[in-house]
Amino acid sequence: MQHLDVEYEASPSEYVRRQVEEYEASRGRRANTVRGLPIVVVTMRGARSGKLRKVPLMRVEHGGVYLAVASQGGAPTHPQWYHNLAAHPEVRVQDGAQLVTARARLVTGGERAQWWERAVAAFPPYAQYQERTEREIPVFVLEPVGE
Repeated sequence: MQHLDVEYEASPSEYVRRQVEEYEASRGRRANTVRGLPIVVVTMRGARSGKLRKVPLMRVEHGGVYLAVASQGGAPTHPQWYHNLAAHPEVRVQDGAQLVTARARLVTGGERAQWWERAVAAFPPYAQYQERTEREIPVFVLEPVGE
């Protein structure tokens, strides 16, 4: 991923910052769940700052492709990282000890519906989050690319 040589800026959330640090330090053996379900850590470039950002996201994977669900718990607005992926789709996914370079692509229509089913199967609260908000929760596939 060509933008890994830029400065990293940790999350302002202490909980997120600590989870990412522990996950990375243990190669995904610790701090690897939310509500008892597995996560991955996605590294991306900030839309405005241009700095590296890291976010823990629920692990939704199918056929080597990962999913990033911009639910923000059903809030009325997209999470900040949504804008990062829209501006800079090149990402790195850490799934345990495995690192995958990928490109984010927003999915819509039938493709989104298929991935949404997988997302809800992996993390059932997504269904409740969608009910809480009037916006359609954006779904990005993170498709592996060659280095």
